[in-house]
This record gives sequence, structure tokens and C-alpha cells, in this order.
Amino acid sequence: MPPMSGLIRTAAALILALCLSGLAEGRELKDVRLGVNGDVSRFVLEVDDAIDYKIFSLADPYRIVIDVSETEFGSRSQGKGKGIVSHYRFGLFKAGTSRIVLDLTAPAAVKAAFVIPARDGFGHRLVIDLVPTDRAAFLAALRRPEEAAPAAPTQEARPPSEQAAAGRRVIVIDPGHGGVDPGASSVNGEVEKNITLRVARVVRDELERSGVYTVKLTRDRDIFIPLRDRFQIARAAGANLFVSLHADSFKTDEVRGGSVYTLSERASDSEAELLAAKENKADIIAGIDLGDEPPEVSSILIDLARRETMNFSAHFATILVNELGQVMPLRRNSHRFAGFVVLKAPDVPSVLFEMGYLSNPKDAANLASAAQQRRLAAALKSALDQYFLKLASH
Repeated sequence: MPPMSGLIRTAAALILALCLSGLAEGRELKDVRLGVNGDVSRFVLEVDDAIDYKIFSLADPYRIVIDVSETEFGSRSQGKGKGIVSHYRFGLFKAGTSRIVLDLTAPAAVKAAFVIPARDGFGHRLVIDLVPTDRAAFLAALRRPEEAAPAAPTQEARPPSEQAAAGRRVIVIDPGHGGVDPGASSVNGEVEKNITLRVARVVRDELERSGVYTVKLTRDRDIFIPLRDRFQIARAAGANLFVSLHADSFKTDEVRGGSVYTLSERASDSEAELLAAKENKADIIAGIDLGDEPPEVSSILIDLARRETMNFSAHFATILVNELGQVMPLRRNSHRFAGFVVLKAPDVPSVLFEMGYLSNPKDAANLASAAQQRRLAAALKSALDQYFLKLASH
């Protein structure tokens, strides 16, 4: 039996470990509420630990953005609005910071913002009171936060020289949406950001088991990554191919099936154009001010859509569509073209895979199925094998 001092030290170490474990988990959401009293719309965020916050506003569309200490929100990610708030969403914005975005029906001003410490059975409460204002006053109050700058990539990529030495093709899988940007909602209550992450992990495991591929995920947890950071992660990793995973929704539940998109200055049809426009708004949804984008962004397609890279992308898309057709239903004209921001890496062949429609019960059930996720991963691996084999033979 160890001496008493040893037992004390062991017990102290265990207690310290438990305390550190609790700290590492961070604060957790207890409740989120939105109420209206006269012309005041009150937003309340209740958490189980002390919280810091920063508030700023963004225009066109009108939004109030609240950055708080990193918080675990669980399965919740959005809510319906009241009063001057039309809708709100929340999630991890970057390491150490969670973000709440309040979409407004009209310009609003922050009348009051304060924290109520835990008491009377309630947790720590962040209270934000909003009142209507006019556009001129709203614009005058705008200030640009430091957090609006693009977030740093969440994974460290090995230098391309090391990747080449390893003798493996580098594939970057991009789980669409994340954090404060939930994406589409499923008929079974799931959100797109969770589905794309689960499928991405299955794809990563399938590819890495082969011993042929090194796989990077643009995100491996529920965190927001700006669109242009996603393809920059692929470039920094020296990727041979970039695959972005998404799951769409539609106004009716009859439309179903997968499709594969590659970059084009002009969309292949009106549906592709609308989808690209919706997906490209992800940074706006997350509360980022895009007003300071450099002027060359307006002509980025001309600058970046180099013919060779686009041809490689289209070649892989054709192979992928053929493989996917063996394991899932596909849309008519299943290889489509649109101006997705995440496909704009100038030197990395890139495709966006819409895995189905969450508004369709059969597609939603398939995407929630572990067996179907494995089939999709196997189809993607088979397409990659064929693609690189054909490249090697030329």
C-alpha cells in the first residue's frame, strides 16, 4: 500500500484532472429565449458559466451579431424570430469564439446589453434589448469587428514536399456549412452541417484505409469556415483534388437525387444558378462583412478558372457521376456547372457533390443511414482510383 502522502497526491491529481476536464469542456447552453415587450425585442442567452461578449451590426441584410466565449450548443443551431428579429442562428465561429446572428426585419439598435450572473436557479444570462431605428442611424452605428477577417485554417497541412515523399495523393474533403451556418434542414429534423460532417468522416476513413490517399478535412468539428478559406486549405495542403459535400433542400418533397457540380462562369441551368447563389451566401449568414472584398473578386472567375484545372475537374466529375449512379438515384443532367465560391481554387481540380435533397424523405433517410454513407464513400474512392489511373496513363 502506498504511503498516505502518496494517496493524498494521487487524490489531488485526480481532483485537478477532473477540474481541468470540466474547464476544457467550456460553458454549455442552458436555454435561449426571444421575447417582445412593446417595441423592445429581448434576446436572452443562458449558459452554465460566466461569459464575455462583443456586439456589432452588419447591413444589407440587417443583422446584429453577438460574439461570445466558446459555448457548446449541443444539437441546437437556430430558432424562429419574434418582433424585429426574423430568425436567429448560433454556432462555433472559430476556436474560442461562438457566434449568434440575429437576422432583422428592419434596422434596429441595441438599447441595452448586460449579463446577469447565475442566481435563483438560472444560469448566467446575456441579455440583448433591441429597438427599431432608421437606416441612417443603423448605418452610422456600424463598426467592423476583428472577427470579420477570414478565419485561419483549422488544420495544419504538411508541406507539399512531405506529401510527395509519402507517395500518396492528397484529397481534401470539405463538409459544407458548419458552426453558425447550419445549411439546409431535413424533414427528419437534422441539419445539413451535421450530415456533411458525418459523411466526410466516413469518406476520410474509407480513403485512408486504402493506403493510397492522404485525406484532409476542411473542418473536423462543428465550426464555421469562410468559403474562400476552404479552398485555401486545399491549396496549402498541396491537394490533388478537392471535394465539397452538400445536401440541398427544395420547396417540394418530390425532388430527389444527387448531382455533381464543377465551376463555370455561367450556370448550366437556372436551378444550378440559384443553388450556387444560395450556397455563396454562407459567409453572410455567419455574420461576416464582405464589403471590403478586393475589387479583383468581381472577376475571380476570369482570373482563376484556368482551362486545365476546369478540364480536370470536369473529367473527375464525369467518372464520379458514373460511380454514384450505381449506389444512389441521380438528378437528370447530373453533372452541372455553377459559380460556387468553394470551387475557385486556380490550381486544384474541384467538385461539389450535392448528395441529395433533405426535403425528400427518402433522400433524408438515405443520408442518415450509415450503410448508405459507406456506399457513397466507396463510390467516391472508386472514382478517385479511376481518375488517377487515367491521369497516370496519359
